[in-house]
Amino acid sequence: MTDWSQLSHAYGSAEDIPALLDRIASEPSSELWNDLWSALCHQGSVYSASFAALPWLTVIAAGDDQQERLNALVLAGAIMAGAGQPHEAGDVRNTYAIEVAALLRMANEHLRTLPDSDEYIYLLEAALALEGIPVWSEVLAWGLVNGGYGVSCPGCETGLFIAIGEYGHFSTSGDYALEDDVEKTSLRPAHPADLEGIGRRLHGVALADGRQDVAATMTYLFGHATCPDCGTDFSVADQVAADG
Repeated sequence: MTDWSQLSHAYGSAEDIPALLDRIASEPSSELWNDLWSALCHQGSVYSASFAALPWLTVIAAGDDQQERLNALVLAGAIMAGAGQPHEAGDVRNTYAIEVAALLRMANEHLRTLPDSDEYIYLLEAALALEGIPVWSEVLAWGLVNGGYGVSCPGCETGLFIAIGEYGHFSTSGDYALEDDVEKTSLRPAHPADLEGIGRRLHGVALADGRQDVAATMTYLFGHATCPDCGTDFSVADQVAADG
């Protein structure tokens, strides 16, 4: 049995976590889930108590409530994305191997049921984290859900915004949200047949799940951009990974 008083979270002793878990299990709400996120995965940081919550998250993810399942899987993914951080919880992938395997299986199954694109991307990122895929298990959703990524031009080091989403698909060094005349250069999406590695895999998963919109987004993320200031051509994904 877990001795939560010997574990810590973002605000100190984790002795308050069992009561919070009980409240979520009996009367779930977004506010309570936010409290749990704040304690166990504060701004991406994880703690010894974070991993101790994985068995509970596994139980919730196996339940019938679709929203609670999503909440549990996404938080579990965010926690496992930090498995390599200093957290005094030991070899968490070995300790919680059974839970992580179950969570990964449920995440992949649940992906096919999500009608919302943002929720799909969050859960896809969680699945990558549960599997132990670096980089994209931490930055995939941040850029795609929020409409783009901030990167540095590999040529002139100018700060650029790579828009991928409702505002279009372009690179700019200006404030396109406030100014109408900023210079933009269009992104060049990769041809699906030319995708390799993780880009090819993510594109294929989205297609298999019937998410043509997400698959198309992947061609831009793993495509190319041109710096509007110096004309340097670069891989969007490579620069996101380098700056991430």
